[in-house]
Amino acid sequence: MPDAPTAPGAIPAAAGIGLRAPHFAHVLATRPAVSWFEFHPENYLGYGAPFLYLERIRADYPLAMHGVGLSLGAADGLDPNHLERLAGLARRIEPGLISEHLAFAGSAGAYLNDLLPLPYTEAALAVVVRNIDRAQTAFGRPILVENASAYLTYAASDMSEQAFLAEACRRSGAKALLDVNNVYVNARNHGFDPFRYIDETPVGSVGEIHLAGHAVKPLDGGGEIRIDDHGSAVDAAVWRLFRHAIDRFGRVPALIEWDARIPEFAVLAREAATAQGILDGARAVDAA
Repeated sequence: MPDAPTAPGAIPAAAGIGLRAPHFAHVLATRPAVSWFEFHPENYLGYGAPFLYLERIRADYPLAMHGVGLSLGAADGLDPNHLERLAGLARRIEPGLISEHLAFAGSAGAYLNDLLPLPYTEAALAVVVRNIDRAQTAFGRPILVENASAYLTYAASDMSEQAFLAEACRRSGAKALLDVNNVYVNARNHGFDPFRYIDETPVGSVGEIHLAGHAVKPLDGGGEIRIDDHGSAVDAAVWRLFRHAIDRFGRVPALIEWDARIPEFAVLAREAATAQGILDGARAVDAA
């Protein structure tokens, strides 16, 4: 394996872009004016060609590490082998931020190709806090926890998602990675007010924001469902919700995600420029 890089790069309170393989060569050849990139660590654990690209890009840009398979909601705990591989990659790349999803993605060595929602109960909260604590010990630092999209809810839930996320962060010392698109998708699918969700999230608890596009699918018999597919430009309603979030939380790192039907890099750069314009207009906010 290549020698480890030398110094970490802090993630600025600016707009970044999700780093995807189709853009590796473009980024290295043109050095675009992007404040930072975020990568999914599961794509680099083999330490092959993708890792070599990642290491070269890291020499020029701050990087954030955003996991998709740690399964913070697993009742039987985190997979120790997967966690150690992630921690090893983090030691080599030294990302400015490390984050994971508030979801269930596998158990007992079996992994699901999805991020499944949790019941928002005290018992589930205890599991999540225990798993966050274990992850933070392995990484040697606090992590960020992202609210996930959900296409079902649990009758057993006795608190809201935003209350559950805020309490998990408070008990563990983590911060929230607020995915504004997921808030909007869940609000439309489950009938709650996305602006209230933002207003009920504590000021000072949000360390990063995600932005992405989503699909609208018609249902048999009428109606529709919104799917968080990261396959299009950010919706106008999500931009409005993002502006509301920035008015509440102040400037934080904000990321453009695009994972399906990936366009040319210039499209992502325009989305990041829109996010940067909103960030530039943010008012100062005192941490709570």
